[in-house]
Amino acid sequence: MRVPLDKGFWESDSPVGQSLFGGTFGWPLLVARSGTVDRNIATIAAYTRRHGVAHAPHGKTTMAPTLWRAQLDAGAWGITVATADQARVCREFGVPRVLLANQLLDPAALRWAAAETDAGFDLYFQVDSLEGVAAAAATRGTRPLQVLVEIGYQGGRTGCRTESAALAVAGAVAASPRLTLAGVTGYEGGLPDPAAVAAFVDLLRTAAVALAHLLPPSVIVSAGGSVWFDVVAERLPGDWLPGHEVVPVLRSGAYVTHDDGYYREHTPFNRVPGEGGLEAALELWAQVISTPEPGLAIVGMGKRDAPFDEGLPVPLAVRRAGGAAPPAAGLTVTRLMDQHAFLAVDGAALAPGDLVRFGISHPCTAFDKWRAIPLIDDADVVVDVMRTYF
Repeated sequence: MRVPLDKGFWESDSPVGQSLFGGTFGWPLLVARSGTVDRNIATIAAYTRRHGVAHAPHGKTTMAPTLWRAQLDAGAWGITVATADQARVCREFGVPRVLLANQLLDPAALRWAAAETDAGFDLYFQVDSLEGVAAAAATRGTRPLQVLVEIGYQGGRTGCRTESAALAVAGAVAASPRLTLAGVTGYEGGLPDPAAVAAFVDLLRTAAVALAHLLPPSVIVSAGGSVWFDVVAERLPGDWLPGHEVVPVLRSGAYVTHDDGYYREHTPFNRVPGEGGLEAALELWAQVISTPEPGLAIVGMGKRDAPFDEGLPVPLAVRRAGGAAPPAAGLTVTRLMDQHAFLAVDGAALAPGDLVRFGISHPCTAFDKWRAIPLIDDADVVVDVMRTYF
């Protein structure tokens, strides 16, 4: 694998087998702990089996085919994506089943979806309007496109807001020979508390019951971001749709690397600790490039390298030349610029050239900043390099 122009890589030969601190990498650099990733994947695979839900983890979190394959190998039902472009990447890398959690309206994307469906690709996408149904129904092909009616809630994102709207959309799907109504879907991630999420999952069930006369014998019912999957897994499975088999599909994806910020605070395992736990797998290593005044260090990373939409990076460790590791206590990121981080220093001693290990908050906006991410083992040796395709 040749990665000479990817940031952080200074040699064109494969770094696999080399130490992270062996002189062939530059800073900043985002890495992932391979053992932690494996444990997180195993934890959620066991959780979904235990609760009787299928899992289509959201692939847009990472856009890393290496991780998709690991999730599929652990038993994932499919991979979820948000755009047709992301679905194309999945198809290119051999993902057999994709749930596209949006409505498709672009004719070029729909032509591609129709052609790939005819070629055997198991693709599902959402509709929440008669316009969306009409756009999909206008395609040509030999196999019908598989669609899910999306249910929403007032003030939320997409999705039908009323039962009558859902019935109209589902009826239009059923009337088109180009389409197959495969089930219902929704997204609860923007809701404020477990009670609101439980009510929304019940709304999905009510919608499926109302559409039962239009649904196939095996019905996909899908929901589940990374904050409320415990509520979804509790209420979505079961024999609650007479005459039909319910296939509950959970779409949570951020678990694969977890984080040291937003998801550390919001993981469902905080509510149900007996069900398991997740660990932060991503580390952002950056170098102190200046200590211009007392109490301040400037680190060579910024908005181009680290997520900042759901919290700033969290200093976790310091490493000096030769491997010395003074305490990281008293360090706080206060501000990010494009390529610089302002680090408040309270009692810690930092010098130019020191490395700081940061945890990140919100992996969904970390991966997109890196085309190549080393996977390292517990001895800081590179075991693989993941490529991302945003």
